[in-house]
This record gives sequence, structure tokens and C-alpha cells, in this order.
Amino acid sequence: MFPLDEKTLDRIAKVTVDQGGPYERTGRELESLLRSSGWRDAPDYDGSPRVAWIVECLGDRDHDEVERFLRRVSDPIEYEDGLSTADVMRCELNRVLEPEQLEIRYVSGRPVVAEIGQAGPSRVVLHLDDVEQRLRRWISDEQLVTLLVNRVRQSQESEAVGAHLLALFGIGSFVEGLLYGVLIERNPEFAAEGFVGRDGRKTAAKRAGLDLLITAAHDCGLIQLDAKSFMDPVRDFRNYIHPRRQLETGFTPDEDTVSMSWPPVQALLNDLDTAMSAEK
Repeated sequence: MFPLDEKTLDRIAKVTVDQGGPYERTGRELESLLRSSGWRDAPDYDGSPRVAWIVECLGDRDHDEVERFLRRVSDPIEYEDGLSTADVMRCELNRVLEPEQLEIRYVSGRPVVAEIGQAGPSRVVLHLDDVEQRLRRWISDEQLVTLLVNRVRQSQESEAVGAHLLALFGIGSFVEGLLYGVLIERNPEFAAEGFVGRDGRKTAAKRAGLDLLITAAHDCGLIQLDAKSFMDPVRDFRNYIHPRRQLETGFTPDEDTVSMSWPPVQALLNDLDTAMSAEK
């Protein structure tokens, strides 16, 4: 797992360049790929051997940016024929990443990087240091960033000890706080004027619920439709904080329920990364 071994980076570079193969990338195409990955200060191609250049580029970057690179190489948006080529690249990268106990999988059509569990199935795991790095790029309020990272930590700790319902509450709370912080900072008018709901009525920012924040984030172009739709179960699970509703439905979450809730969160984070990078 991260950080990746040097030999793994070399194999990733060879898959990406595909020298002499049907998906070969030129130096300029590799340069464009790095920019499309949302890298900060993406380097210009210097004319050196392409595989060695990509290895050097990857070696200079943190875990988050390497992960974004892997996602972009596997992203249907990157290719004219969409999923056809993207899935070929994903399968090749997964072959390389398997010894690192990592796997790229699609969540609602978008790539995420997941850890492979001992029993085989892959699990999307948010690493706290990566989450904090992302949040600091999007939100300037230090207290809010600390609070949100703590939400993820407590959700993971709850999941680890089998407190599945508490983990779901924490995940929903994290997403709500994240979207609120990003939207208010990016669009100060929301703090002053509130959010407009589906019925056309305005809701004060401090009263905006998760559903309204998800809709606003999509309307502002921060998250795509697939991420918006995939957040619906996460939003619904959070509503079981009311015991009455749980009694009425007989809902009893388990390990799988929580495991299925992390990929939509990762997809949402990926969309925010893409949107914020495009604005720079």
C-alpha cells in the first residue's frame, strides 16, 4: 500500500506510456495527463525517456496525487471511446497494484482506489492524512477541518468495533459538514441569502440539511450527477438517527452497510478535487 514501491511505480509508468502498444502516449500526452489528474504545478515534459520521466514525476508526489493519477489513467473521461479503453488500463494497473493490496474499481462509473481485504473483496478506505490534505485545499477554516477529520476518524473507529449505526451517522455528518464548508467558502452569498430548495423556497444556511447541500453542490458544478445520486443511501442512513424511524422500518445496519457507504464518499471527494483543480 501507499507509499508505493519503486518497482510498482516503474510498472505503473510502463502501463501508462504503453511504448509500442495500442495505447501509447507521447510526451505531450503524458504532460496533459498529469494536468488532467489535477496535480499542483504539473511539470512540463522535458524530452527525457518517457517511462523514466513518469517514474520521476510519481516519485516526487504525495499519496493523494499518485492516487489521483491512477484514477485519471482509469477514467472513461480521459478516452475518446470512454470505458472501452479505460477499463483495459484499469485492469492492467490492477495487475500491477495487486501486490500492494490495492485495486482500482468503478463507483457509479467513476474510478476510486480501494484496499483489498484479506478475504478478497476490496474496501474503500479514507486515509486521514490524505483527507486532511484535501480539506485544507478546499476549506480555510482550521477548526472546521479539524472537526471534519475527527468525524472520519470516529466513523472508522465505530466501524472497527462493530458500532455500524454510529459509523453511518458519522459518515453522513462528515459529508454534510464538508459540503457546507466548501459551499459557504466558495459562494459567500449562501451564508447571507440561504439555499434555494426544490420548492423554490429559501432555507437559511444554518438550517440547510444534507439533501439540500448535495443538490446545491451539484447545481454549482462541484459534484457530478452520479456522485449526487450515489449519496442518496448515505443521506437516508443518516436519517436513522431518529429511533422512531428505525423502529418503523426494522433497519439494522451491518458491516456491509458501512462498507457500501464509503465509496460514494470517495467519489464525492474525487469530484470536488476535479472541480477545484479546474478552477485554478
